[in-house]
Amino acid sequence: MKEVIDFFRRLHDNNDRAWFDAHRTEWAHVKGYFAAFTEQLIAGIAEFDPTVRGLRVQDCTYRIARDTRFSPDKSPYKTYIGAYIAPKGKKSGFAGYYFHIEPCCDSLVWSNLLSAGLYCPEPVVLRSVREEILDNGAEIAAAIRKAKGFAIVEENKLKRVPTGFPADSEYAEMLKLKDFYIAKKITEEFLLSDDLLERTLAEFRRTQPFIAILNRAVQFAYEEMMSLLNLAVQKFLLSLHQPVQEL
Repeated sequence: MKEVIDFFRRLHDNNDRAWFDAHRTEWAHVKGYFAAFTEQLIAGIAEFDPTVRGLRVQDCTYRIARDTRFSPDKSPYKTYIGAYIAPKGKKSGFAGYYFHIEPCCDSLVWSNLLSAGLYCPEPVVLRSVREEILDNGAEIAAAIRKAKGFAIVEENKLKRVPTGFPADSEYAEMLKLKDFYIAKKITEEFLLSDDLLERTLAEFRRTQPFIAILNRAVQFAYEEMMSLLNLAVQKFLLSLHQPVQEL
């Protein structure tokens, strides 16, 4: 990963189109190297989590160009690279495994890291996860403990337990969360190790029970949405066959 780290370190210091255009060949090499690693990561995770089997690299990786339309920061390129490996891909809404390289990071949250879980879930999924916490909080807590070295990220949470959930719950702090993921910072030494793939897979393997619980809640939310949608469609179709009453 040395080439990847070096490229993003220099991009951080030269984040403009002129520099990037002059280094497009290097970027193509870095992108290809990371794609090959991601392909191996997908295959390795599929060995202990079959729900990600069949994913392609493009299902799990992102464009380097930033969307600057609504941001005061007009830097054109991301100074990090990552792969999000989740059932049905990065846009599915399912919980997954995230590998992130950001050698020059001022954030206390990000930097080089591994994480697992849900980031910015849809409201219906968020409610389903909270209901899962109420029903199976002990199981979730045990899954987090099993992911040794990972910690739940609490940067994005409510000040109070959300309406409709008991404020005196044993898992009140977990119910306040708006994102549900655990993370572990990794060092540059970790990234440069000869057995990076094996070490990364070993780390992610410990998070699989946590992912499985979250995706149980996500699946329930999606099935509930489909059930409501089907009911609405049936009502609409029935209304088309109702006789029109004369005035």
